[in-house]
Amino acid sequence: MKIVVTGGAGFIGGNFIHYMLKTHCEDDLICVDKLTYAGDMETLEAALKAPNFHFAKLDICDRQKIYDLFEAEKPDAVINFAAESHVDRSIENPSVFLQTNVMGTAVLLDACRKFHVGRFHQVSTDEVYGDLPLDRPDLFFTEKTSLCASSPYSASKASADLLCMAYHRTYGMPITVSRCSNNYGRYQFPEKLIPLMIINALSNKPLPVYGTGENVRDWLYVEDHCRAIDLILRKGREGQVYNIGGHHEQRNIDIVRSILATLDKPESLITYVADRKGHDRRYAIDPTLIRQELGWQPEMKFEDGLKKTIRWYLDNRLWWEHILTGEYEGYHG
Repeated sequence: MKIVVTGGAGFIGGNFIHYMLKTHCEDDLICVDKLTYAGDMETLEAALKAPNFHFAKLDICDRQKIYDLFEAEKPDAVINFAAESHVDRSIENPSVFLQTNVMGTAVLLDACRKFHVGRFHQVSTDEVYGDLPLDRPDLFFTEKTSLCASSPYSASKASADLLCMAYHRTYGMPITVSRCSNNYGRYQFPEKLIPLMIINALSNKPLPVYGTGENVRDWLYVEDHCRAIDLILRKGREGQVYNIGGHHEQRNIDIVRSILATLDKPESLITYVADRKGHDRRYAIDPTLIRQELGWQPEMKFEDGLKKTIRWYLDNRLWWEHILTGEYEGYHG
């Protein structure tokens, strides 16, 4: 297959490209990325050496350039990772999220329709479901859970999901959607919880924790997520939403303490800060459908994955130091 991967210089998209190059050397991959602040070409340094990988610096909102790319490359499939994804940034500037996450998805859908692409897969998030109460551990998000977004970010992703399903129903387009729980692993941008805490701890800086840190998230190792998307792409039912969850619920404060313990740093570095506006309490996914239909289940235990992730950040200081200094923005610019 020839596959267009949008947002491939980001965290999950970059990991997906590395996963595909390792497991499907017969496929051609075309990475499309605008290289905004969260896009880093250093993440793709190894991929650039592969003969079946190509990079195109493009904005998915640029309709003409996306059409030109599709006409030239004639892809068999498109996987859309491209998104503004940080909740705090969406609270400060919602319009950027609407532009990329909604209008950019619309451009890609129109391009797929125009050039008869065989499959469009939308990578979404469990945040479109809103949140669950902390005192009901028996409740989980399923594919039939109503959408109830809490932030401008999650509202923009929910809108894109609805648009995808509408194109499937209206035009009969071959579309699938996946909604994942919180990812972690290598190449994650330092604004996210786990890398931020690792880097601050290594620098003996305060570790900012929202509220009391009681908020619960379901954590999914990024390579497990990549494997699930690969399965959906090849075997998933058209018009179907698949929830991808790690079955590893953790309180934010417990993750922070685990990171400090692993790095032998004192808990006195923890600093509690004012809670995020509209902060979701608990996310928890029921991945029964993808397990039953496609045989997928997470392989990485959270404790092992967290240690592996911490080790990666220890071993790859230059990668995140370039981000902190802004040097990465000039890399293969």
